[in-house]
Amino acid sequence: MSTATVSRVALAPGYSISRIIKGGWQLAGGHGTVEHDRALADMHAYVAAGITTFDCADIYTGVEALIGAYIGAHGADGVQVHTKCVPDLDRLDTLTAADLERTLHRSCERLGTPTLDLVQLHWWDYARGDLVAAAQTLARFREDGLIRHVGATNFGTRELRLLLDAGVPIVSHQVQYSLLDRRPAHSMAALAAERGVSLLCYGALAGGFFHARWLGQPEPAEPLENRSLTKYKLIIDECGGWARFQALLALLHEIAQTHGVGIGTVAMRWVLDQPAVGAVIAGARNREHLADTLAVETLVLSAQDHARLEAHLAEQPVPLGDVYELERDRTGRHGRIMRYNLNTV
Repeated sequence: MSTATVSRVALAPGYSISRIIKGGWQLAGGHGTVEHDRALADMHAYVAAGITTFDCADIYTGVEALIGAYIGAHGADGVQVHTKCVPDLDRLDTLTAADLERTLHRSCERLGTPTLDLVQLHWWDYARGDLVAAAQTLARFREDGLIRHVGATNFGTRELRLLLDAGVPIVSHQVQYSLLDRRPAHSMAALAAERGVSLLCYGALAGGFFHARWLGQPEPAEPLENRSLTKYKLIIDECGGWARFQALLALLHEIAQTHGVGIGTVAMRWVLDQPAVGAVIAGARNREHLADTLAVETLVLSAQDHARLEAHLAEQPVPLGDVYELERDRTGRHGRIMRYNLNTV
């Protein structure tokens, strides 16, 4: 049983999750070698601490199977697994309901469960295929019992509203949200609040850049250590560059010291405090930072803390456009690092 108190949020009647979610992307390819037994032990440590919700995806190589091994060893009771349905870019034009069903059954097989708790749809190119039909197909699978709940990930405000207006029962939307990337704070947060959709936020730790080990350090040169650092260094560049990021780190360090916590704890708490945010995803490879993650629960940022951060952010450049808009330009710096065809059925 957990000795920590991790708060929970209801995404739908009868379905609640921990407000801190254990991310799975860092266990996928491009982030170093994964030790199977250690990964399972780390998952158990998170669940024992009250972080019972896992995030993964059909395209996170090996991660669904790892979580399935954990479920096989410890059972699925009290654990929630959120996966994603990410049809390949090259298949969007010809995607069928049967393709989607095969993909979901494959996720079930990997996870060792007959039903998927939450499936979050991603769509690479709005101009290709039939996004609404695909989302409505997921809704039908929900009615059939293959999935329990439908979610979305990385949609713009207009497209998310389109799906909601089409009657797709979306309960959550996974978006990048951090002290660097505040794109969801505008129209997306308003739509989520209006329609009862919880924002599940990744990137709060900027791939590990929100850590004291980067404070006062020179700008890292390419190639970076892993895909996370590569992705979030581009976000840092959008926000005024390394010198501006160092100023934000220094401010976070001051605030963290007054509370006796780490920089990452403050960064995650700030995201959890934002309107429409249901949960924050802690993308850690192992349990090394579990104590810092749990400290998010007890940290209370003061009005002065928030005011200092807001004053800094008011002067900080921000990524332009709506949620995930920069990343949709496949010829741009953000789009060029994506892998678009990892999920061929």
